[in-house]
Amino acid sequence: MIAVVTGGSRGIGKVIAGALREAGFDVTSLSRSEGVDVTDRDAVQKALSTVEVDLLVNNAGTMDAIGPAWQVDPDLWRRDLETSVLGAFHCSRAVLPGMVDRGRGRIVNVSSGTAARAYPHASAYAAAKAAISSFTQSLAAETAEHGIAVFAISPGFVWTEMTERLRDSPWFPDFGSPNPNEPERAGELVLRLASGELDALSGRYIHVRDDIDQMLNE
Repeated sequence: MIAVVTGGSRGIGKVIAGALREAGFDVTSLSRSEGVDVTDRDAVQKALSTVEVDLLVNNAGTMDAIGPAWQVDPDLWRRDLETSVLGAFHCSRAVLPGMVDRGRGRIVNVSSGTAARAYPHASAYAAAKAAISSFTQSLAAETAEHGIAVFAISPGFVWTEMTERLRDSPWFPDFGSPNPNEPERAGELVLRLASGELDALSGRYIHVRDDIDQMLNE
């Protein structure tokens, strides 16, 4: 089984990629640090054009536009949005023709709880995650007849390189969580989604702490 994880060189992506490798997947990671910018359509197409991908995990994301929307650098705001949303689109678009032809495949988009609530001083990040959740629903509806399942997941609050940078930010004086999640929970959830046992939840948003059995019975 072949899996592609964007942003798989660090943070949550690295944990997910590691879990997939341990489970026997042949994993390719795509990130700027590894020479592929997911916002570059041609670079993504070149990287994935000859790969028969069974599982795509769209995890790449940035949170660099920090502060009130009228004060942040517009270029950073745009990059935060494009890395998550345009990156997920480019990668999905590159692998879906093959998935459709084979009549199977799974895509997991890493979203966030910020997609459904106000997240002041990180408006680009929140907007990007909201767009990812909406993209997931639309893509799941478009691909259902082709045997493809698409999910949005949230790892919850996890201490990563990205979140560590915000500890001392004046815009987040109480940043953090009294009960952070272990990053390994994201890897475990992706493995369950990759197995096919949760395909009935295609199009749904799933938090690592959700009662998945209850969701299946709803």
